[in-house]
Amino acid sequence: MRTWIGVHLPLLPLETVRPCWSDPGRHVVVDRERVLVMSAQAAAEGVRIGMRRGGVQAICPDAILHEHDSVREQDALNSIALALLQYTPEVAFAEEASLLLDVTASLRAFDGRRKLYRLVRASVGVLGFTPRIGMAPTAQGAWLLARHPTRSTLRRTVRMESMMSLLDALPCMLLPALRPYDEWLEGIGCRTLGELRKLPRAGLQRRCDKNVLDALDRAYGQAPELFEWVQAPKSFSANLELPDRIEHAEAVLFAARRLLLQMTGWLVAQQLAVARFVLWLQHERGRSAIAPTPIEIALADPVWHEEHLTRLLKERLGRLELCAPVIAIRLEAAQVSAMLPPTESLFPDPGGTPADYHRLLELLTARLGEHSVLIPSPRADHRPEICNAWVPAAAVTRPAPSAPHHAERPFWILETPIALMVRDHRPFYGSPLRMIKGPERIECGWWDGKLVVRDYFIAQGQTATCYWIYRERTGEEICWFLHGLFA
Repeated sequence: MRTWIGVHLPLLPLETVRPCWSDPGRHVVVDRERVLVMSAQAAAEGVRIGMRRGGVQAICPDAILHEHDSVREQDALNSIALALLQYTPEVAFAEEASLLLDVTASLRAFDGRRKLYRLVRASVGVLGFTPRIGMAPTAQGAWLLARHPTRSTLRRTVRMESMMSLLDALPCMLLPALRPYDEWLEGIGCRTLGELRKLPRAGLQRRCDKNVLDALDRAYGQAPELFEWVQAPKSFSANLELPDRIEHAEAVLFAARRLLLQMTGWLVAQQLAVARFVLWLQHERGRSAIAPTPIEIALADPVWHEEHLTRLLKERLGRLELCAPVIAIRLEAAQVSAMLPPTESLFPDPGGTPADYHRLLELLTARLGEHSVLIPSPRADHRPEICNAWVPAAAVTRPAPSAPHHAERPFWILETPIALMVRDHRPFYGSPLRMIKGPERIECGWWDGKLVVRDYFIAQGQTATCYWIYRERTGEEICWFLHGLFA
């Protein structure tokens, strides 16, 4: 038995013209001079669906009228569908601002129906829309339950028998194919789908369109359902116009999370992971145009989880000072790679996985800056001051070149060697130093004008502290230097 989730957006026309974070007010969306949908404040003043524009202005002079914009409405549906692709690849558009999701194969991955139900509702809410959600064994049944939610439908119907009993109690006019026959059905006293099913099929087919019986059969699981699934684009780039000017960078995160959620759905649908993404903060346009501010985030390990991406972006925005107010944002996936599922070992390392280490580096880089978090990057050179190199963690996108094999060396290399005194023909650093290992002879650098001729030793002082010292072999005088310390 299959499991479908129907997502209906009853306030979609209103929410496309009035973002959810602004003051709701008395907003009304009109289509062809008649009210299509209104806010709760406008409804409290007496505005009703189907009312003419003049009537709205008469009973509610403070109402803000908006023209229905089908293009923005479709863009909003596309953004929601793209975000929901992270839960299932089988997402389809349905009638009257609705989406259908076949989540049969996704239940185990998201720990069952209840959790998946809550995740879908939360994702649509983050995008700024008010969903009504139904769950049923058939797509048409899930759509009908989402169109007319009741306390019983909130139990997320999963059995065919319980779904059929719930559908029987729904009004007939929920089916678009039945609306032209509203007066006839009212005249014969047929008000619910259960009463409609009791009518003779032959007579119902003669008096109504054939689509009525087809819709009923699909809803009750007695006919196959065919859909055209939503296809994710080849590349990701999404824009969002802000409802007002934003002057603080941290406030951008609320809107940017919408785009991150869409990118997460796109990554999962394409089986990709993002290694680098850019958030463009757009400022003034026109004559006084200001160049957009890019916020580029490079990840040590490609990921596709929205929570981790949001946390990195939050850290970066927390230390950013805006040069001008932000009026729009754009998110681009600049570098992606194939999604690699995590490997589970039989005996995991108690110190954490490599993915945990990479997440820590990414978080520190976002919080402290790219040049404040360094990782060792040894170079293929025998000179310690050149071999022992450090680079920003965000700049490492591939394994560093392997360094040549060396003898035992300390982790702490001094940036500038310290000249040592010589007492009784022995180097002195707090106390006379005793050679315990060496020499390691290094003689190279003639090709770049930085010739090094040294003999390195491991020396020990009276406190048993070990040092890494060397003796220069240039000139007649013997000179000793301290170059490193052992832990």
